[in-house]
Amino acid sequence: MKAIVTGGAGFIGSHLVKTLLEKQVEVIILDDLSASGDEHEMILNNSRLYQYDVKSADAYRVVIEEQPDFVFHLAAQADVTKSILAPVYDADVNIGGTINMLEASRTAGVKKFIFASTSAVYGDVQKLPITEDDPVLPISFYGISKLAAERYIQLFHDLYQLPYTILRYGNVYGPGQRSKGEGGVVAVFLERLKRREPIMIHGDGTQSRDFIYVDDIVSANIAAMDLERSGIFHASTGTSTSILDLAACFQQLEASVDVAFTSERTGDISHSCLSNEKAIAKMNWKPAVDIFEGIKKTWQLS
Repeated sequence: MKAIVTGGAGFIGSHLVKTLLEKQVEVIILDDLSASGDEHEMILNNSRLYQYDVKSADAYRVVIEEQPDFVFHLAAQADVTKSILAPVYDADVNIGGTINMLEASRTAGVKKFIFASTSAVYGDVQKLPITEDDPVLPISFYGISKLAAERYIQLFHDLYQLPYTILRYGNVYGPGQRSKGEGGVVAVFLERLKRREPIMIHGDGTQSRDFIYVDDIVSANIAAMDLERSGIFHASTGTSTSILDLAACFQQLEASVDVAFTSERTGDISHSCLSNEKAIAKMNWKPAVDIFEGIKKTWQLS
């Protein structure tokens, strides 16, 4: 069995590649290394890296020549703030890159296209938890570009019978995540703690997220390989955690942690919690790591 992982040298991608290799899957990484840290160092010995942009003709050619069974499309522009500042670039990567990989996958006869989407497609929905059937109303260009990519995936299935699984992730965190670029709040908090600086909370801290440990995201991707029917699923915990509660987790591990507050960020969502009932019922998958255990593991391994 062979799989291509776009963004395979990044935070989530490197964890996924490691697990696929453990399962004896032949892995090819497509990554321009623009958003990767040191993760690629530990995986290149057992996999092959093509350092190409997913929008490029070279990346298209790799899919055609390698003839993978599965394409995991994780490569993305994943910074909400950057999407506001540079919407053309955001669309080029997230929409253009996805179309390029879809065209290549269709031509190569890929068995399944597995896509990393996001809770940002829902926007600031005043409903908890959100289900896959709820309206999608993005409030950032990042959310719009990921939603557009989803629509292209669905239409490729309708027109060309390309099987797919779209996984809308909660807020992913874990060891190896960087505090810049796509880095989430957990990585930012950890970076400040390492520098012995106060945790900075945007707004009043009552905003909440569905935080999911990276190993649970990986297991959701693995479960998607065996799904016979195409569809959209939440890769989430179904549990809402406020930023204040998140800070309290860190204070349980390090009593000297100080907290400070700063202004809200443009494009930020107030509350987000994704129901995972559909994934549990249809994918034979459920998350295994709770928020405190995940923060503890991330702290110890970072």
